[in-house]
Amino acid sequence: MAFSQKIKDFIHNAWADDCVCLVATIGPDGPNVSPKGSLIIFDDDHLAYWERAKRKALANIDHDPRVVVVYSNMKAFREKKLQSAVLRFYGTAKVHESGPIKDAIFSKLNEREQKHEGADVGFGVLVKIDRAEDLRGRPLE
Repeated sequence: MAFSQKIKDFIHNAWADDCVCLVATIGPDGPNVSPKGSLIIFDDDHLAYWERAKRKALANIDHDPRVVVVYSNMKAFREKKLQSAVLRFYGTAKVHESGPIKDAIFSKLNEREQKHEGADVGFGVLVKIDRAEDLRGRPLE
């Protein structure tokens, strides 16, 4: 799926706009939802983020790579810049502990994330997007 420039801009500016990006995973002990301040659009088919915590979400991806990424922006919705306050991206995650994809993810991160404490020991997580929709199930614009 090709991301519109509008969606690219919202995801790129999530941190600066005080918006939350969450990644939902499922593991043997149940679901987990983790905030990911490093979430980026990697290319037209993938989102990506930098995994520093290496806790529940990482273990859950190893158990079941299916994830849901949620972006929420009430202000943009109220200002009619988005049709919905919540965007959902469904996909399959793959962890890259080393190699060219890990390096490519790191190179695309916002500078704030590249210099964040622990960034040098993180992993890249690439999420292949199967579908993207708003809160009402409408395909993203």
